[in-house]
Amino acid sequence: MGKATGFLEYERKNAAVEEPLKRIRHFNEFRTPLPLEEQQKQGARCMECGVPFCQNGAMLAGMASGCPLHNLVPETNDLVYSGNWKQAYERLTKTHSFPEFTSRVCPALCEAACTCNLNGKPVSTKENERAIIEHAYEMGWVQPQTPKIRTGKKVAVVGSGPSGLAAAQQLNRRGHSVTVFERHDRIGGLLRYGIPNMKLDKKILDRRIELMKAEGVEFKTGVDVGKDITAEELKRQFDRVILACGASNPRDINVPGRESGNIYFAVEYLSSVTKSLLDSGFADGKAISAKGKHVLVIGGGDTGNDCVGTAVRQGAKSVTQLEMMPKPSVERLPSNPWPEWPKVLKTDYGQEEAIAVFGQDPRIYKTTVKEFQKDKNGNVKKAVIVSLEPKKDEKSGRMMMVPVEGSEKVIDAQLVLIAAGFLGSQKYVTDAFKIDLNPRTNVLTKPDEYETSVSGVFTAGDMHRGQSLVVWAIREGREAAKAVDRSLMGYTNL
Repeated sequence: MGKATGFLEYERKNAAVEEPLKRIRHFNEFRTPLPLEEQQKQGARCMECGVPFCQNGAMLAGMASGCPLHNLVPETNDLVYSGNWKQAYERLTKTHSFPEFTSRVCPALCEAACTCNLNGKPVSTKENERAIIEHAYEMGWVQPQTPKIRTGKKVAVVGSGPSGLAAAQQLNRRGHSVTVFERHDRIGGLLRYGIPNMKLDKKILDRRIELMKAEGVEFKTGVDVGKDITAEELKRQFDRVILACGASNPRDINVPGRESGNIYFAVEYLSSVTKSLLDSGFADGKAISAKGKHVLVIGGGDTGNDCVGTAVRQGAKSVTQLEMMPKPSVERLPSNPWPEWPKVLKTDYGQEEAIAVFGQDPRIYKTTVKEFQKDKNGNVKKAVIVSLEPKKDEKSGRMMMVPVEGSEKVIDAQLVLIAAGFLGSQKYVTDAFKIDLNPRTNVLTKPDEYETSVSGVFTAGDMHRGQSLVVWAIREGREAAKAVDRSLMGYTNL
C-alpha cells in the first residue's frame, strides 16, 4: 500500500497551523490543509507493513491500539497516494460515518499504532482522511443516501451526539424511520456544545445534519426524554429505542468553599461560550466570561485544554491548570512499548496558546485543590492548592495520589472550571426506562451487546461504555444500529 519506499523518500508534513498569538483573536479553525498534491505524498509514506496495527482497534494495556472503527487505513492511504480520491472516499465510508468530525477532534489512535512510529514519524492518516472527506464534499460526491424501500419500522434515538447520529444514519439508510430526540436547542450533543468552535467548526456539523435530514432522519430539539415525554410513551410510539445520552454527570470537587460563585463545570462553561457565539456572535453577553480574571482549570484532559484555549481567547488575566497525575515522560518508557497508546507528554493547542501569552506552561502536575476562598459577595477569589504524591493503598494494593502535608499554597482564582471527567448516565433517564446500571453507573448490557435489561431498549456511546472518544462513540452507534436492525428484521446487512 502506498509507495514501497515512500516512508524513506518523504518526510511527514502537517497542515499549516496559525501562530498562537494570531489565532487567539478568533474562534475559527486555525489549520490550513496541505494541497492535494502534497497530501498524496503523505499517503505514499504508508509502508505496506505486514501487520497494520493502525486499523486494529484492539485493547492493549487497557487502551485502544489503532482505529476502533477498523478503518481500512492502508487501503485509503494507497488511494490517496495514487490520487483516486473518489474511491478513497468510498473506501473510507464503508467503515466510517463522519470522517469530517474525527479528522478534526480525534487523537489519532491510528497514527499512534503506525509501524513508522517505531523508527520515525507516523503516516499522517488523520489529515489524509480529512483531505478525503473535504475533497468529496467539494466534488459533490457526498450525496443523501435515501433508502429505496421503507421497512415500516420506527426507531427513536435519544441523544444527538456522535453515537446517536451514527446509529440514526445507519438505521435510516437501512430503511427504518428514525426520529432523533435532543433536549437542547440544537442537534449535536457534545459535538455542538462540548467541543469549541476553533476545534470543530459548527458549520461542519450543520452540513452533515442537513444531509441526514435530506436522507429522511427526523430531528426534534428541545425534547427532554424522561421529562417532556415519558419512557412509556416513547416505547408505545416506536418499535425500538436507543439511549445515546452520553456520560452526562460531571465529576465534582467536594472541598470547603465549593458553593462559591463563579465555579462551573467545564461543559457548562464551554456550552455557554459556543451558544453565545452561535446565537449572536457574543453580542448577547450570555457567555460565562474569563476576561480579566485569574482562571483555574481543574483537570488535565482534552476538556481541560479546551477550557484553557477558550479562556485565553476571552482575555483571561492568567490561566492555571491542575493535573493530579505526575508529568509524563517526553519519550516512551520501556514499560509502554509500541503499539500501545503512547503515555507521553502532549502539549495541545490551548496550552501552546497559554505559553505564548503568559510565557509559561499553565499546567501544575501532582496537584489538586484543598479549599476555595470567597470574597464578600460570595464569589471565589482564591484557591488553596496542595501537592500530591503516589502511595500504595494497603487494602486494595492500588497506587493512590495523596496530599503532601505542609505543601499548601494559595493562588488567585476568580473563575474556576472543573474538568475532572464524567461519572455516568443521568439518573432521571435511566429511572424513567427502569434499566439496570453497572457499578460505574453506565447502562448495563451483556458483553459486546447493546440491548439493555428492558426488551426493545438499546444503548450506545458514553452512556454505555463510559466517558470516551468521539471515534468510540461512532463505533458504538454503528454497532448498536446493527443490533437494533437484527432485532427488527431477524438479520442485518449493516
